[in-house]
Amino acid sequence: MAMDAGDIERMIKEALPDAQVTIRDLAGDGDHYAAEVVSAQFVGKSRVQQHQMVYAALQGNMGGVLHALALQTSAPE
Repeated sequence: MAMDAGDIERMIKEALPDAQVTIRDLAGDGDHYAAEVVSAQFVGKSRVQQHQMVYAALQGNMGGVLHALALQTSAPE
């Protein structure tokens, strides 16, 4: 079962309310997405820590319902 892009965005925004989230379906199959997440909560965090915060927001769906997520994170400029 695939995961809807809207669900991915909603889950990220619930965990990171200030986040600007852009989701793209890379293959048109609902299993391979790219996400760009910009959040002030990333300030002072390493890229790995930022990605861990997003993965935590997805509540265990990564690698299961959500097969692949190309992730780009940053703090606002």
